[in-house]
Amino acid sequence: QVQVVESGGGLVQAGGSLRLSCAVSGSLFSINRMGWYRHAPGKQRELVATITRGGSTNYADSVKGRFTISSANAQNTVWLQMTSLKPEDTAVYYCNAVVGAPGVGYWGQGTQVTVSS
Repeated sequence: QVQVVESGGGLVQAGGSLRLSCAVSGSLFSINRMGWYRHAPGKQRELVATITRGGSTNYADSVKGRFTISSANAQNTVWLQMTSLKPEDTAVYYCNAVVGAPGVGYWGQGTQVTVSS
């Protein structure tokens, strides 16, 4: 059974930094893409950043230049380095892994990121 586990959330002041980690285990097939999404109160879940197995990245416009996604394929791990955090970055951050072909998505339980002004 595929498990997706996030860590690294917390409370930080505006302008600060946090690093989120996500580890995927139990997959018998290759992980094609991993990514981070966030869900803020009163808003829809939105894409933050994704990275493919080949290393191609995609970012939401709101985080470009501030957040960096990276991964280690051999460890089935992805990180999200967040800098220059803003109060509007406050949300529950979820890790997503797309496994196999045509691809099945798995979600973690989420980790809370709170940015105080």
